[in-house]
Amino acid sequence: MPTRTLQIPTPDGQSDAFAAFPDGGERHPGVLMYADALGIRPVVRELARELAGHGYYVLVPNFLYRHGPTPVVELPEYIGEEARPAVIAQLMPLIKAHSAERIRSDADAYLRFLTGQPEVGAGPVAVTGYCIGGLLALHTAAAHPGQVAAVAGFHGPVVADGPDGLHGFLSKITARVHLGHAETDLTPEALGELNQALDAAGVDHTSEIYPGTVHGFTMSDTDAFSASGLKRHWDRLLPLLDGTLAHG
Repeated sequence: MPTRTLQIPTPDGQSDAFAAFPDGGERHPGVLMYADALGIRPVVRELARELAGHGYYVLVPNFLYRHGPTPVVELPEYIGEEARPAVIAQLMPLIKAHSAERIRSDADAYLRFLTGQPEVGAGPVAVTGYCIGGLLALHTAAAHPGQVAAVAGFHGPVVADGPDGLHGFLSKITARVHLGHAETDLTPEALGELNQALDAAGVDHTSEIYPGTVHGFTMSDTDAFSASGLKRHWDRLLPLLDGTLAHG
C-alpha cells in the first residue's frame, strides 16, 4: 500500500498531510478524510490505509496546521481517562480558532490538491470525518455541492448549533450523507431533531446512533474505542462510497 507525507499549499501556508492509495499505477476515486481533533497519528493512518485498500485515494490533511505540523500537541500512545483532560485543554483553543472562514478556505485548497493528484480519477469525491472532522466534512460538502458526492461523519458535533443553526448550510448539500453518532453524543430526541433538519433541507441521508458507543468510538488508541462501533462504521461507509463514486 503506497503512502506519502505531503504538503498542501493553502492561502495561509502549508498543511502537512498523509495520503494512502492502491498500488498499480491506476487512477482511483478521491476521498478527503478529516481526522479527529487529536490529529494524524498511527490509528488515523491505519484508517486511511484500510479505506485505500478498498480502491480509493485517501488524503488526510492536518487541519490545525496553522499551529504547527502534526501532532500539534504532544500525545501519549494511549489516550485514556487520565491523559485526556490535559490533551483536550490544549486543543480546545485551537479548535475554537478554526473559524468557518478557515474551514471553507482550507476545503478549497484540500479538494484542489486532492483532485490534482495523478492517482486520482476524474469525477466526484467523498469527504469523511471523525469527531470535529465530521463537522468539517459537512461544511466542505456544503461549499462544494457539485464536487462532493458523499459525506460520512462519525461521532461528530453536528448538533452543536442546534438544527436551526445547521439548516443554512445543510440546504446546500447535494451529497448523500451518513452520520454515525455515539450514544453519549446525543439523545434520541436530539437525533430526531437533527434528522428533521436534514429532511427539511432535502438531504439524502442516513443518521443513526451506534448502540453501546461513546464519543470517539472509532479510535483504537483511546479508551472510547468500540470494536463493534468501528465495524458498523465500515459497514455504513463502504457501501456509501461504492454507491456514489465511480471506480475506473
